[in-house]
Amino acid sequence: MIDWIDSDSALQQMCQQLSQVPKLAVDTEFIRTDTFYPKIALIQISDGEQCWLIDVLAIEDFVPLKALLENPDQQLIFHACAEDLEVLEYALDIRPSSIFDTQLAAGIANIGYCMGYARLVDSMFDVSLDKQETRSDWLARPLTQRQLDYAAVDVQYLHAMEKILAKALAEQQREDWFAEETQALFSLVEGRKDHSQYYLRLKGAWRLGVKSLTALNRLCDWRENTARASNRPRAHIIKDSVLIELARRLPSAQEQLHGIEDWYPRSVKRHGQAVLKQIADSANDSPVPVMPQPLPKSISVLMREMRDSMGRVAQDIHIPQEFLCNKKELESILRSSMEGQCQWPERLNQGWRLELVQSALQEVLDSTEAL
Repeated sequence: MIDWIDSDSALQQMCQQLSQVPKLAVDTEFIRTDTFYPKIALIQISDGEQCWLIDVLAIEDFVPLKALLENPDQQLIFHACAEDLEVLEYALDIRPSSIFDTQLAAGIANIGYCMGYARLVDSMFDVSLDKQETRSDWLARPLTQRQLDYAAVDVQYLHAMEKILAKALAEQQREDWFAEETQALFSLVEGRKDHSQYYLRLKGAWRLGVKSLTALNRLCDWRENTARASNRPRAHIIKDSVLIELARRLPSAQEQLHGIEDWYPRSVKRHGQAVLKQIADSANDSPVPVMPQPLPKSISVLMREMRDSMGRVAQDIHIPQEFLCNKKELESILRSSMEGQCQWPERLNQGWRLELVQSALQEVLDSTEAL
């Protein structure tokens, strides 16, 4: 059964009805194609039997919903909830604290790593879902019946998933692991708000010298502020590749801005002077450190040995290898070891990974003469 909630009174009534339900399945539909900030359109909630579709566009008072979803005594079941948490906080100032992420649980329980909702439903229940409405216009009104059905299905199986996955985690004695990873998920969502030093994320930035990197840092900050103020995606302001080229060339005059690939005359006219000012002002900034170059190819054998070690650990404890340690962390370990003092990434230096992952990687490092 599906209930359509499109008034403050209906929302309040729904929240009262669900206030004592111990577990609620939650999902959101939003659009973020031509804006910096997501536009939330729909919230789906299920108690395991009934589904409520909340028309966010028709609601003015979200206080009852905030109280419901922030209640620490009620567990919210999501699937791959990082973006859901972001959009709920930004659009409605709702910050859930008690969650069960089925994608996260499935990975720790070794049912599947980073599986999408439809794939996990298929894997666990042998049910094939129709996902054709994924990219539809959720801001349109009225929604089609197919959209309504699709939205309801997105929370239909979450209670059954949670029951199976929670049991698997308990049987495998990995409930503490799951709790640790859930807190890491909250930290990840919080960390996405920080866009300082965004230049470090740009592909190829390591090739630039200090002066160019300092300018790139300022250009990224300017683009971030411009994108937020105009509510447009970063790439709609200026693409990453253009910022890299500007930082490499360090132009000082308008005529030097033409001929950069993917920077079109209209954009040059709109942002050219601002870009030139940022580049000029960067000369007075504190220089940023040179970025480390990629690891030498000679170290690839050791990298492979470390990956193989993680593969053996994953096989021994029956967990997807991707959960143990990622490529960026391995590179960080190798880089610091080459410099004479191994520095362990934070999450490998605590919790369940400290014993299982760090010890295996340390064994590889101790046995090599390549460093």
